[in-house]
Amino acid sequence: MSALSSPASRGPSRPGGLDTSLTRPAPGVHVLVVDGEVDTLTAPALGEALGALLEQEPTDAVAAVDLDGVGFLASSGLAVLIRAAHRAEAQGRALHLLGGSRAVTRPLEVTGSDRLFTLLPGLDELLGRVDGDRPTG
Repeated sequence: MSALSSPASRGPSRPGGLDTSLTRPAPGVHVLVVDGEVDTLTAPALGEALGALLEQEPTDAVAAVDLDGVGFLASSGLAVLIRAAHRAEAQGRALHLLGGSRAVTRPLEVTGSDRLFTLLPGLDELLGRVDGDRPTG
């Protein structure tokens, strides 16, 4: 797995902070790993990191956001995710959301915005889905 630098990447985790990193766990698969709390103060950093994710080439690559390390998702963070889903859709691809505690998935479900994303339990499921979509031999 190779890590890509991101303008929204941060140093060590801080209470109330947000850490992001872009990775390429497989060819044609870009994953933004997010750790921390997504609130009014950190939502702009998430927006920058999502922008970097969706700017990765090729634009038809699989784009995913790993939310397993997110403990809180405020409405401002939800709005950033929704904007990113619309941007991905305009590019002709889905934005996958991986993992996430109940604190993350509940706001998505309550607002109905979970339908904008492909929700998967984790990276293994994403990679299995991608491998299943590739032609063999």
